[in-house]
Amino acid sequence: MAEIIEFSGPVLTGPDTVRRGLWSVDGLLTFTRPPHVPGRVLDGWVLPGFVDAHCHIGLGPGGAVDPATAEEQARTDLNAGTLLARDAGSPADTRFLQDSRDAPVLIRAGRHLARTGRYLRGFAEEVEPDGLVEAVRKQARDGDGWVKLVGDWIDRGAGDLAPSFPAAVVRDAVQAVHDEGARITAHCFAEDTLDQMLDAGIDCIEHATGLLPRHLPRFVEQGVPIVPTLINIATFPDIAAQAEPKFPRYAAHMRALWERRAERVLEAYAAGVQIYAGTDAGSVIRHGRIADEILALHHAGLPMAAALDAACWGAREWLGAEGLQEGARADVVLCREDPRKVPETVSGLAHVVLGGRVLR
Repeated sequence: MAEIIEFSGPVLTGPDTVRRGLWSVDGLLTFTRPPHVPGRVLDGWVLPGFVDAHCHIGLGPGGAVDPATAEEQARTDLNAGTLLARDAGSPADTRFLQDSRDAPVLIRAGRHLARTGRYLRGFAEEVEPDGLVEAVRKQARDGDGWVKLVGDWIDRGAGDLAPSFPAAVVRDAVQAVHDEGARITAHCFAEDTLDQMLDAGIDCIEHATGLLPRHLPRFVEQGVPIVPTLINIATFPDIAAQAEPKFPRYAAHMRALWERRAERVLEAYAAGVQIYAGTDAGSVIRHGRIADEILALHHAGLPMAAALDAACWGAREWLGAEGLQEGARADVVLCREDPRKVPETVSGLAHVVLGGRVLR
């Protein structure tokens, strides 16, 4: 006998589309009523499982974590409704989680690639410019279609944020990734780094705190999305305070980026830049906070339907993952109320279903 779950509530198949009548049959979704009585009936507003588009399973404050800790991180994300995670760089080999029934679907980017001595110790594979092209090719082959580049970081000699690599090298690296059939994203805090990345043909920008009006048309024309990681950007004042005694210019810059964080995201949304939700969990940010990031996007000015799209339907389409379609894997979350009208309901999910298995 088939294992059947009936979802008795409204089904949000998109930000503005509602259907009735959805079932999971042996772990796959169908809009056709099965001939047999369901084993369980779950009530609530049904959405595709949340996507955390910037997550670091396998990473801790000191670098790579052991497999047991990585599994705990994955379970924490699952319980919060993250059923698909795009890894944005991890020093740990987390491929073993891709066969686990207790982990989100995981799209790996391999290790961060950073300039030698210009990133957090133990996080990245550190390379000099003449080794970057070879390094991105290796990560493209080792990952699941994504490569993560650290585009800028503090230059202690200059006392402020500065690009990690020369522009010509970045262009060659981006082309090399594309030649490998993969996409490349970049950590970018500063304003000028965005120009460098757009010139190189980057596929995505993480954080994007340096967005200026001059950048917005290029992001739209080139189809480059951003993952703002707003709950991580909230830590900038603390970073600035720690840096102030030695690097006052850098501290002032980080505070300025923090002060306009919400306005930049809203300006990007209004201009038509695609935005996706990512928590940056794994080092300073604890896992399981996708709801906080969705709400942060909403509080920045995005309509709640758009904030949900950043973590649901749009994010899944961008990553080539299934949503709420006939025959798709039954990876869904259920809210107690319509999350478009009651945003806080995403923080207290009624149910989480992974592959047709009810986790909560």
